[in-house]
Amino acid sequence: MEISGVISAVIIGLIIGVLGRLVVPGRQHIGVLWTILIGIVAAFIGAAIAGWLNVQHTNGVDWIEWLIQIGLAAIGIAALDRRPYGHR
Repeated sequence: MEISGVISAVIIGLIIGVLGRLVVPGRQHIGVLWTILIGIVAAFIGAAIAGWLNVQHTNGVDWIEWLIQIGLAAIGIAALDRRPYGHR
């Protein structure tokens, strides 16, 4: 993978991760690096799911793919942010 591909993955991961954090209610206790990593993973898995559902290439913006990716990022952030009861 070229450096431009890595930079693109980080930028997309950041966007997906931040949007995923906005969907999760309350304050999350995870850092920016975790947000980016979750966003990158959600972007790849969401793209695969969109391909499986055959909705990855539409005219204009791929809204369904974005919604899948953001939803996966929100699930990942909520799962990573879980702490034992009473430790918040």
